[in-house]
Amino acid sequence: MKATHTPRVKICCIGSVEEAALAIQCGASALGLVSHMPSGPGVISDERIAEIAATVPPAIGTFLLTSRQCVPEIIAQQRYCRTNCIQLCDHLTSGTHRDLKSALPGISIIQVIHVTSPDSVEEAAAVAPHVDAILLDSGNQKLAVKELGGTGRTHNWALSRMIRERVAVPLFLAGGLAPENVGQAIKEVGPFGLDVCSGVRTNGKLDEAKLKRFFSAVRNAA
Repeated sequence: MKATHTPRVKICCIGSVEEAALAIQCGASALGLVSHMPSGPGVISDERIAEIAATVPPAIGTFLLTSRQCVPEIIAQQRYCRTNCIQLCDHLTSGTHRDLKSALPGISIIQVIHVTSPDSVEEAAAVAPHVDAILLDSGNQKLAVKELGGTGRTHNWALSRMIRERVAVPLFLAGGLAPENVGQAIKEVGPFGLDVCSGVRTNGKLDEAKLKRFFSAVRNAA
C-alpha cells in the first residue's frame, strides 16, 4: 500500500544545540530529548534538555522522553525543561493522562507502546483516547533492566499496522529504522510519523549524509 502522505520525521537522541539545528535543517518536524533512562543511548541532563529546547522554533516538536511514572514528577520535569511535548516511555503508576493534560494545557502527550505481542494492540487501543499520539517502539518493560527505547531493533510491523488501524490519534513508528528500511516501514504500517535515532548516526553522532539519505528515502516512499 502506498502512503497517502509524507510522514513527519522525529530525530531522537538529540545531544546538543548543534545537533538540533542540523536535524531541523535536514527536515525534522520534531526532536527527541532523552532524560534519565534505565538503559539505552542518548541520555542528557534536564539542564541540557532545557538549553536545547529553548533554541528550537515553536513549529518544531520538542519531545521530552521521560521514564518517570508519577504524574507530579513528570509535570515538574516538563515545567523545568519547557518542551512542547512529553513522550511517556513507561506506564503511569501514579496519576492519569487526564491529570497531565489538565496541569499542562497546550503540551502534547505521547504514550509509547512497546510492541512485543498481540496484547500490545489492545494496550494501544485502550490508551489512545487519552493521549495526543501513540509511539510504537521495540523496547521491553518486563526485563530486569527495562528497555524503554533506543534498542536499534525493529518489531513486528504487522502488529504496528493493526494498531494504526485501531487508533484514531496520530501514530509514530520507531525501532530500528534506517535509510535502508524506512520505505518498507512506511508501506507496511502507514504511520503519521517516523522516529529514528541510531539509523542516522555514526559513532553516536548525528551524520548529515545519513540524515539526507533517510529523508530522501521517506520522500521516495510517499
